[in-house]
Formats: sequence, C-alpha cells, structure tokens
Amino acid sequence: MPVTSRITDILCSFSPVHLEEMENVRLMDRVDTKYILSVSGLPDIMERMNGNYRVLDINKERSFRYDTTYLDSSDFMFFNQHVTGKLERNKVRFRKYETTGTTYLEVKKRTNKKRTKKWRIENILADNNSCDENAIEFIKAYIPLNSHILKPVLTNTFRRITFVGSAFNERITIDYDLSYKSLNGNRVSFPLIAIIELKQEGFSDYSRIEGILKDYLIRPVGFSKYCIGTGMLYDLPHKNILKPKYLLINKLQDEFNRCCTA
Repeated sequence: MPVTSRITDILCSFSPVHLEEMENVRLMDRVDTKYILSVSGLPDIMERMNGNYRVLDINKERSFRYDTTYLDSSDFMFFNQHVTGKLERNKVRFRKYETTGTTYLEVKKRTNKKRTKKWRIENILADNNSCDENAIEFIKAYIPLNSHILKPVLTNTFRRITFVGSAFNERITIDYDLSYKSLNGNRVSFPLIAIIELKQEGFSDYSRIEGILKDYLIRPVGFSKYCIGTGMLYDLPHKNILKPKYLLINKLQDEFNRCCTA
C-alpha cells in the first residue's frame, strides 16, 4: 500500500478535535522542537500516537494544504538572521489556509530565550504584491524596520496534519509534500521528507511524541522551511551554512526510496 494511503487510513482511526476547540491550544507564545524524517516512517509513528492524541478534523478532512508567501528585504535580512545563528530572528509571511479559505499576515519572532512568538491578522497581498497600510502598520508593531522594504521572495506549499495532546498541553504538526517557487519561477520540491514539530507552552521533561521519536532514533534538529527553500533557489552568500541540512534531506529521500523498493 502506498505511504500516503496508509497515512490516510491511520488518520481515520484517530478521535477528532474540531477547529473551535483549537482556540484552547493556539500556543502563540511557545517552545518549538522540530524533527525531520522520511515520509515512509510516518505510518508507524502515527500508529503509536493513537490514543494519546486527537487529530484536527475540518469537514471530515484531516490533512490540509497550506500556501505561504514569505517576505524579506532585498538583501534577505530574515534569511541571514536565521542561518548565521542570530538568537533573535523574525519571519513575515502571508499564509492561506486552503480548507477555510482564510489568509493571515503572520509575524513570527524567535526570542533569545528560545521561545517562538507569533502574531497574525487577516490580510492579503495587494494585486501588485505589496502590503497595504494595515499590513505595514501591523508589521511595524512587532519588527522595528521600515516595512516598505519587505517584498515577496518565496512561495511554499505543503500539507499539514495537526494533533492535540489529550490534556490540551501540546500541539503537534506534521508537514509533508513540500514545494517551493521563487519570484523568477524556479522550483524545487521535497515530497519524500516530513517535518514533525512539537509545540508546547514551556520546556517539558517528557512528551509522548518525544519518547516515540527517540525509539526510532529521531533527534531534534533545527529546520526552517523558509531558509531551506530560499537557500535552494537563490544564490546567497551564506547558503553553504545550510549544506548539512541538504545532506540530511538527501539521506532521508534515499531512505524513502530504499523502503519503497525493498
């Protein structure tokens, strides 16, 4: 059975959590922990999660498409903040949630205390790919810069599955089927890897998903979808810093191919 079919079947066995309940676990100020693996490993991991987590269900769908447009300056300030290891760094993006049809302008800030803070408003890019005045004022409220210098540089699509812990103290997202497009139309995709992200109010001594991933020798790793796509599609001075991440992606894609041909 294809991996995606197995994922769909396993998702059907989870108890649902509905969108209105998710307000109790928005976690807009949180601690993030990310894990990268081959998509071929998801079914076994998800089977072990069942009973400890519920899955987000919207109109009987449990895997959702997200479309994201990232903004940056002409010298890729946000990209450089991240890859050079700045303790405080930012992202600005427009994200469309295809299932609900809603688009948000989102500002994400990584603090020097290793917390992630996120703010958002409903907003869309103007027809000329620029921000309207509401968007400009919103960005300025959280990032001290001239918001007019920010322009779209990258679009990204992926599918996401969202789980909530039974006690509502954590949220887990699984992103897969990643693809990117630059402004000049160049494209790259990573359909064979998945990103698991554990989102909690604070650092926890133990989470069920952490124990499961540890059993499969999957360790936490820093991974920015924005930086990975930008580094692949633009010739930037610091892109070589990401080389270990690209080697990991290649390793996981090879793992998927070996699994499917075995």
